Amino acid sequence: MKNYILVLFLLITTFSFAQKKDCKIDFEEKTDSTYIKKTSEVLIHERVFGNNKEMIFFSLLNSEGVPMLGLQQIQKSTEFIPALCFDKNSKIIFQLENGKFVTLVNSSQENCSSLTYDATSKSNIKIITNYFLFVKDNYEDLKKYPISIMRIIYVADKKDIALKNKMTSELLKDTSAPSSYFIDYLHCIE
Repeated sequence: MKNYILVLFLLITTFSFAQKKDCKIDFEEKTDSTYIKKTSEVLIHERVFGNNKEMIFFSLLNSEGVPMLGLQQIQKSTEFIPALCFDKNSKIIFQLENGKFVTLVNSSQENCSSLTYDATSKSNIKIITNYFLFVKDNYEDLKKYPISIMRIIYVADKKDIALKNKMTSELLKDTSAPSSYFIDYLHCIE
C-alpha cells in the first residue's frame, strides 16, 4: 500500500512540474542594490479582420521583489486608430475557470499609445506598453486555474477578450496557450 501511495505521489509531482514551461528571460540584472527580471513577450490575443490587425502580448517582471504583468498592445490599420490610454484607475480583470476574479492595477499614472506610420503598407500603427501590479487576493489562483475572460479597462474604453486554450498566430506563425499563461510562466519571476 505504501508503494502505491509513493508511486501516486511521484506521478502527481512529475505531472505538476511537466506543466510549467521553460522560462525565457529577456532581461535580468542583479546588483547589491537592485534586482530586475523580465520574461520574453508571449502572444495572448490576435485579431485580424481585413486591413485591421491587433496583437496583445504579455510579459512578467520582478522589480525589487514586486511582481508585475507587462502588457503591450499593437494595432495596425489603414484607417484611423483612436488613442488608447491608461490612468491610475485602469486595470486588468481576469475571470478564472473556477469562477473567481483576479484584478491587476495600473502601476503608473498615465500612459497613452504612440502613433507611427508605415509608408510601405500605408498603415497607421499604434503601440501602448504598460505594467500592472498583482494584488495578494487570489494571486495563488493564477498559478492553478486557467483564465477564461480578460477585461482591459482603459481611460475611456474597455475590452473583453475570451482567451483560448491554444492559439496559432496568423501573423507570427507561432503557437501559444493564452488561458494558461500564468500557470506556465508565473514561476519564472518568483
